[in-house]
Amino acid sequence: MGKGREKRIELTAYDDLFQTDESRAEDKQGRIQEIPLSEIDGFPDHPFKVLDDDDMAQLVESVKRNGIMTPAIVRRKEDGRYELISVHRRCHACALAGLTTLKCEVRELTRDEAVIIMVESNLQRSVILPSKKAFAYKMRL
Repeated sequence: MGKGREKRIELTAYDDLFQTDESRAEDKQGRIQEIPLSEIDGFPDHPFKVLDDDDMAQLVESVKRNGIMTPAIVRRKEDGRYELISVHRRCHACALAGLTTLKCEVRELTRDEAVIIMVESNLQRSVILPSKKAFAYKMRL
């Protein structure tokens, strides 16, 4: 072959060669882990801002009493850190409550899949400004 025409050969990873279909399916599902808050980054262009208001103060008190009952959804980033997909308010409440970790479901998601989950999880709120809702629908599309 001439210069610039080399073909790259992709080799299958050792672990992939010896996985069963069941273990491959399990890898696609999320795993619950305690992740340090210092390793979790917010979702870029998240349309729903987290406010330090009376509702947040109540959430912080609830987190202090009960912890987080529903895990956050995160995905691993290329740099090894995590990107927060859902429960931004609860994550912020954990930090305010003095917790250092957050119970998270780690999922393998594309950027588009992450946007859809982020938007859908936030549209379940009871009070959303129409402008934020419109921006969220625009992101989802």
